[in-house]
Amino acid sequence: MFKKILNPFFLTFLIICTIAILPYLTPKKPLKVPSDNKLREEAISHNLLPVPKEREKLLKLLSTPSNPLTKERVALGKELFFDPRLSLDKSVTCASCHILSEGGDDNLPTAIGYLGRANPQHLNSPTVLNAALQKYQFWDGRARSVEEQAGGPIQSSFEMNMKPKALVNRLKNDPAIVLMFDKAFGKNSLNFTNIRKAIGAYERTLLTRGPFDRFLDGNNSAISKAAKRGLTLFMERGCKGCHTGISIGGQFIKRFPLRSYLEDYLGINFHPKLSIKRDSIPFDNIGGFRGKT
Repeated sequence: MFKKILNPFFLTFLIICTIAILPYLTPKKPLKVPSDNKLREEAISHNLLPVPKEREKLLKLLSTPSNPLTKERVALGKELFFDPRLSLDKSVTCASCHILSEGGDDNLPTAIGYLGRANPQHLNSPTVLNAALQKYQFWDGRARSVEEQAGGPIQSSFEMNMKPKALVNRLKNDPAIVLMFDKAFGKNSLNFTNIRKAIGAYERTLLTRGPFDRFLDGNNSAISKAAKRGLTLFMERGCKGCHTGISIGGQFIKRFPLRSYLEDYLGINFHPKLSIKRDSIPFDNIGGFRGKT
């Protein structure tokens, strides 16, 4: 009998059962929402910061050494963002998939690009709003800036399908756009690198300010009591560990589903029966994005 109790599988089962019933053994404490000032101080101390409203602070936040923001670069980038010449058949623009009046995306389950083709990985378009505040771009985080990201869709065969050299030659036939490049980057500066920089400069200005920003600025009535309860829970339950910074965006890439001790460290799972896990990826390889068969 004693040997059966010391059996590792029995002990594991016992531990799991104990953990499962713990919430029912301990009384639930009512959520205590601090005062507005205290809640704001706590949020800011956890790096939940508002989008600046002052021009100088915005420029300091958005400008980078590799792409200093100027009004000429932003104006050029806006022109290119809505320019269909960036696609081979002149039917697709950056704004086609990033509709600024519709939340910065296209409201489609799968992005549609050149010749009406759907994204082969069945991906939709992430919003371009506040994208410059994120540390990574694209769903797999392969780009580190909006400037780097801007070059991807232009060249992608199922998005805009345009070769860099062909695009540069096409734009050079337009004296007005050449002049805009000269003003933004200097003489004879129309090249693919500067096309990406100009689009990135414009995208860096696509920031939004909402009620939460106004609350962090000191306006206690900017968000509701329910929102303040939600903010309290957000910080108490650890959401701030992954979602922090200005715009509360993700600061790193995490695998989903979230990793568990039993499954990812002991290699044991219980769905539906006991087995030893041998694959480091925490989800089944059934095809699709990052699971191509």
